[in-house]
Amino acid sequence: MIEVHPPGGPIPAHARGCALALGNFDGVHAGHRAVIAAARAAATHGRVPLAVATFEPHPRRFFAPDAEPFLLQSRGQRARALAAQGAVHLFELAFDARLAALSDAAFVDEVLVGVLGAAHVAIGFDFTFGVRRMGDARRMVTLGALAGFGVSVVGAHDEGGDKVSSTRIRACLSAGDPVGAAALMGAPFAIEGQVIHGFARGRTIGVPTANVGLGDYVRPRFGVYATRTDIGDGVWRPGVANVGVKPTVAGDHAPLLEVHLFDFEGDLYGRTVETRLLHFLREERRFDSFAALTDQIARDAAAARAGLD
Repeated sequence: MIEVHPPGGPIPAHARGCALALGNFDGVHAGHRAVIAAARAAATHGRVPLAVATFEPHPRRFFAPDAEPFLLQSRGQRARALAAQGAVHLFELAFDARLAALSDAAFVDEVLVGVLGAAHVAIGFDFTFGVRRMGDARRMVTLGALAGFGVSVVGAHDEGGDKVSSTRIRACLSAGDPVGAAALMGAPFAIEGQVIHGFARGRTIGVPTANVGLGDYVRPRFGVYATRTDIGDGVWRPGVANVGVKPTVAGDHAPLLEVHLFDFEGDLYGRTVETRLLHFLREERRFDSFAALTDQIARDAAAARAGLD
């Protein structure tokens, strides 16, 4: 179980003095896990707890509030992924105007030492910090020595000859390659959210769907996917989903995840569900009639069942 310390909240005394993995950790991909492993080694050596320190909101959202959605995980998904790596504390540092204006030295003194009491800090080789990104990995080593904590700098983690990065994962998803994204993340990309009321059109044609807004998740390629969904009971149920804007239905423009669970009956409205996008089946497209749409849905369901066997 990981103890999450939300933005702006107090840091209890028992949570100070950890070995920290520091970064954004969006996706908790293979490169992130290498940084966490370095912090874990320091925690074991120093006999201190392992923690992760990240930023909320993501600095990219702070500096570009109108940017397109880009996140790979919800905060809850990130916390669970970090817990699976052995972290016992997650510090969600409030990324606001004050933190953004700190110099690199002030960030170390006020946040890493003053707030967190870091015993050790692990970062990626390309980590930057401080106003206008004035601090880099070499600077962190210098400042850490002055402040009395050790620093581990982790090099690039390659997969297929290219650096593993959140940017590369987003590119896979945009291209309709959830298998490639999963290989880089170490787990399937999944959309988590509360089931909302739609127009119930799927139910009228015998294909009820659970509808979930995409929020600030990166937009995967719009289309139809083979899926597995956890409705909150830990069981990953097979299904088929459309991600997109329902071009056949006039007036519906907000992108949604609409997932149909095979052989399932029940009311999911208001429940939080998590759906893994496993295989891309086809692009989203407009149909001339609901009859044509219904026929294609049957074909999609058959293809999804075959792909999930």
